Amino acid sequence: MLRDVLRQIEQRDRFVLTSHARPDGDAIGSALACCQVLRAMGKRADVVLHDGVPRVYRALPFADQVMQANRIAGDYEAAIILECDSIHRTRLEGLENRFLISIDHHVSGRPFANVNWIDPHAVATGEMVFRLAREAGTPLSPEIATCLYTALMTDTGSFMFQGTNERTFALARELVLAGADPSHCARSIYFAHSVAKMRLLGEALRNLNTEGHVGWTWVTQEQMERWEAKEEDCEGLVNYVLSIGEIEVAAFFREMPDGRFRVSLRSKGKLDVARVAEGFGGGGHECASGCSVDGPLDRAVRDVLELLRGGPSVQ
Repeated sequence: MLRDVLRQIEQRDRFVLTSHARPDGDAIGSALACCQVLRAMGKRADVVLHDGVPRVYRALPFADQVMQANRIAGDYEAAIILECDSIHRTRLEGLENRFLISIDHHVSGRPFANVNWIDPHAVATGEMVFRLAREAGTPLSPEIATCLYTALMTDTGSFMFQGTNERTFALARELVLAGADPSHCARSIYFAHSVAKMRLLGEALRNLNTEGHVGWTWVTQEQMERWEAKEEDCEGLVNYVLSIGEIEVAAFFREMPDGRFRVSLRSKGKLDVARVAEGFGGGGHECASGCSVDGPLDRAVRDVLELLRGGPSVQ
């Protein structure tokens, strides 16, 4: 499939790249790096994201070139969609009748595009972009390496998630040799939080609940508004629940303006939370997934916890 993707790229000149709404480090890093790989191949390429670049990723090279929009407009010959199982996940209009190339590493990945490169064995979509660059013979600049290292670091949970292996560290080594600075990448992500996020963390810790190996918490829309928090300020709060010693699986419920709840799921490896998320129309990784469920809060918690208590194990 890598060769198919490269062949389609070689046959075209102008591309738009995008990823899922509420982009994480792998989505941002992969899109930025892939865009530069295409430009190095002599192609014209732009990155368009529905929600733009979250503040903790704005220091990445080329992040200031990302366009935020609700619709794709222009004479792009193809769209490269990274880390998505459908065009719906991008929340962008204007993709429906374009030639689509999908690059994804999630176990929940689905072949929705004209060309689909789905590799669940890759630890991050950034790994796949790295392989694309190598196959195309494109040199890795320090800037591209920084974007890919950030993708790798964040999507492996700082090299803690299940699936991290010797290939992961071999790739990290290649990226560092190419110019990525690990300490700088880490500082930009993990030591650049907003005051609003810290306020939300306090609210979430006050709402903390545990039951056996399961832990969960939430924040309400009222709390979001009180602290003038953005949706990106909720990213990573679920990990504080998972950090409790006896907890094997954690859930974080974020109330949305329409009364539904966005749910972040994390596991230490004994439970496959991707399959749990898929039960609600979501997806992701075995140890890090997400979905949306109907409210009110007690119903949302009840429905999700029912699957977490006896959900599918990781084989």
